[in-house]
Amino acid sequence: MDINNPLYSKQGIHLVNALFTVDRGKFKVLLIKRKNQPYKDKWILVGGACYNNETVENGMKREMQEKTGITGVDFQLFGVYSNPNRSPLMRMLAVAFISVIDCEKVKVLTQTQKTSDAEWFEIDKVKGLGYDHDEILADAVKYLKKNIFSSNILKNLFPHNFTLPLLHKASESILGKKIDRRNFRKKLLSTHIIKEDGILTQKGKKSAKLYKFCENGVEKLKF
Repeated sequence: MDINNPLYSKQGIHLVNALFTVDRGKFKVLLIKRKNQPYKDKWILVGGACYNNETVENGMKREMQEKTGITGVDFQLFGVYSNPNRSPLMRMLAVAFISVIDCEKVKVLTQTQKTSDAEWFEIDKVKGLGYDHDEILADAVKYLKKNIFSSNILKNLFPHNFTLPLLHKASESILGKKIDRRNFRKKLLSTHIIKEDGILTQKGKKSAKLYKFCENGVEKLKF
């Protein structure tokens, strides 16, 4: 490698995270509004540039905290975007991550040094994002749907015990389709994705069993 070759100069790395949640049965993504150029006043996925003294994972954690105030998020890397013209400033590779959290458990900063707003948007209402974030978001949604039962996606959404109706509704929202409730319960219990927690929760005059996730997911589970 010739480090003096001009084709090596002026390159950087963008870190991008598609941060999802299910809010009142609606599948949503967190977007931030840029305060500066390029793409001033445009909504984008959470992220920013990676410093040359940090890993992409540590850089993503830093950007998440700086742009939203959120910490302790579990990131899953799902793609790299390398179009030389994806940024108007210079060559910027994008390393893309995906995360799922309970939006009721976090407080999102609506203004920071580089952002003027932040908001949870329903997936099907998002369009016209800055950079190539429409493409990244579309790929992230596909990745999420494909891996929903074979990773920590649902476990991060429900880290503690939950009812089956709540998990069923969230899964339908993410997958964007109806799932037979009895088949859903049977498959998740028989494949040891979830198990009873031995606790009952009271809702009015009715009680409901609480469940929790087992240690390992099951690959290729489909509905």
